[in-house]
Amino acid sequence: MDGTLTILGIESSCDDTAAAIVRIGPDGTQILSSVVAGQTDLHADFGGVVPEIAARAHAERVDICVEDALAQADIALAGVDAIAVTAGPGLIGGVLAGVMCAKGLALATGKPLIGVNHLAGHALTPRLTDDLAFPYLLLLVSGGHCQFLLAEGPDRFRRLGGTIDDAPGEAFDKTAKLLGLPQPGGPAVERAARDGDPRRFPLPRPLLDRAGCDMSFSGLKTALLRARDAVVAEKGGITVQDRADLCAGFQAAVVDILTEKSRRALAEYLTLAPAQPAFAVAGGVAANGPIRAALQGLAKSAGATFHAPPLALCTDNAAMIAFAGAEALQAGHTSGLDLAARPRWPLDSTAAPLLGAGKKGAKA
Repeated sequence: MDGTLTILGIESSCDDTAAAIVRIGPDGTQILSSVVAGQTDLHADFGGVVPEIAARAHAERVDICVEDALAQADIALAGVDAIAVTAGPGLIGGVLAGVMCAKGLALATGKPLIGVNHLAGHALTPRLTDDLAFPYLLLLVSGGHCQFLLAEGPDRFRRLGGTIDDAPGEAFDKTAKLLGLPQPGGPAVERAARDGDPRRFPLPRPLLDRAGCDMSFSGLKTALLRARDAVVAEKGGITVQDRADLCAGFQAAVVDILTEKSRRALAEYLTLAPAQPAFAVAGGVAANGPIRAALQGLAKSAGATFHAPPLALCTDNAAMIAFAGAEALQAGHTSGLDLAARPRWPLDSTAAPLLGAGKKGAKA
């Protein structure tokens, strides 16, 4: 190699089929292409992701996404140095589709194969975008996961806490479904909440009375259901304003939970006396404006820099997988053709397993 490293990344862990080309060189990191084929239309009638439909769509689209990524980057497959693929955690049918495609490409070209933990892709995104130095504190908050991670190295993560049931993104989706809003639920709830009164419905903030950084969102969703039912019983239905107020109350509760738990995680992280304190957020829910604003203010008050990826890199994408693969390759790690697709794959193998498995993937 000439001092540069060009990686093809493939991602298929949930309901986005993605491929990307990332190049790391003396001038820094470049995303040469990033292709994402969403499946929202395929799952719209079901109120959530249907694993069998998602797996079939991944199998049909993954090779097309790879071709498009190569074309947009204006590079031939022979010009790629390695192939990185999400090997878990996630919906096993989708993960398997991506892994089999990557294996075929690696076998045909002789290029190194790198199995990447999907969570590591999110966790290392702040390094992709901001070249963030270790150690930093990360809040990974998405449709299937929510945990605080102390990032100590490309393959060293210590979990400080996480959700014991629903992930926030899943709770947003369920809230949207309960209120008759379209999927994906996060953007729909955020839009409706802009016109709502967050104080009208006093929804709970679970686990704030308990020490530590663990979180719970299932009870919040149940409380919203009861509040909705009470309005329906009183009025015979809900108005647009009722819906907006319910969304605003729900979103405010999520903001409060994430902010307080982040405060505790930051306090624990700062005891390490890092030279350059940094707090990063990644995952699909990181695209939520009020959540970003609250966490940014918290980081500033704690004396830490705040890092959030561009919106296109918050949700599932293959650029983060390619970058995580590059980090692994530079550390001398590759995978064999016996690479297995894994529904569960914790970043911190020493931490006790988190409870529950949401509709958007197994907790890890």
